[in-house]
Amino acid sequence: MNEQPLPDIAAQATHHDLSLDWVGMAGIALPIRLAGEAVTASVDIGVSLDDAAARGIHMSRLYLAAQRLVHLELKVPAILQVLDDCLSSHQALSDSASLTLRGAVPLKRPALVSPLHGWKAYPFEIRARQDGRGLTIELQVEVEYSSTCPCSAALARQLIQQRFAWDFPDRQADYLNTLDWLGSTQGIVATPHSQRSTATLQLRLYPACIELPLLALIDSAEQALGTPVQTAVKRADEQAFALANGQNLMFCEDAARRLHHALGQLPEVSAFRLRVVHAESLHAHDAVAESRCNWS
Repeated sequence: MNEQPLPDIAAQATHHDLSLDWVGMAGIALPIRLAGEAVTASVDIGVSLDDAAARGIHMSRLYLAAQRLVHLELKVPAILQVLDDCLSSHQALSDSASLTLRGAVPLKRPALVSPLHGWKAYPFEIRARQDGRGLTIELQVEVEYSSTCPCSAALARQLIQQRFAWDFPDRQADYLNTLDWLGSTQGIVATPHSQRSTATLQLRLYPACIELPLLALIDSAEQALGTPVQTAVKRADEQAFALANGQNLMFCEDAARRLHHALGQLPEVSAFRLRVVHAESLHAHDAVAESRCNWS
């Protein structure tokens, strides 16, 4: 039997003369390395279809281009090479290519006091685009932390003062009795409410970057916030965390301002925006604050 070339339906002319902004594949599973850790990313990859007369693009070429990243430490030059491959394999069809990777990178984090360590997952998203204006890369990560409400703390302190005045009406409180009272449920009659909170940080990087500053971003954010959620803890760690929360009262506005200042110190960043959400334990709704710098 004579071998015949396989039909290429995508190369046929379309009956609808219309260009398309983006054509590609979404949700490709791809094993990569990020921040030194193995990650299974979900990848979207595509190109524009600028030739209005062309029926379609070559999906398999995009898939093969994405395979360049398999098991590699993800860096900007590798991302740029994938985008260049997408465009060179679609000459005369496409003027822009984009790549999005999503996943969660596991990082080993130490306990506050004890020698324990544990793993924490940080959801991330990397978006890259190459077009006539050049390369654009955005890095997004989510950081969880604990936030204790300053207003709730002040109200709790007032209740403790009132209870102290009630239990020691003669104003001659003995030191040992007072010490026992402070360690009792009778004395500490109220506690401020805290909430697990989330900061979503989105950076636009300078095109000249080589490394993706994921670790620097996470470390900077957690240091600014002061009370990131913990992993493995002993009682000494839990007590240290309670102390940190008590000395680190913040509204969502406070958290947003701290993070704005911290992100502004990262040298790889040309623009950023952030959103903090305090998932209220008092209300059924959340408290939210946002900020941005040079973002349009």
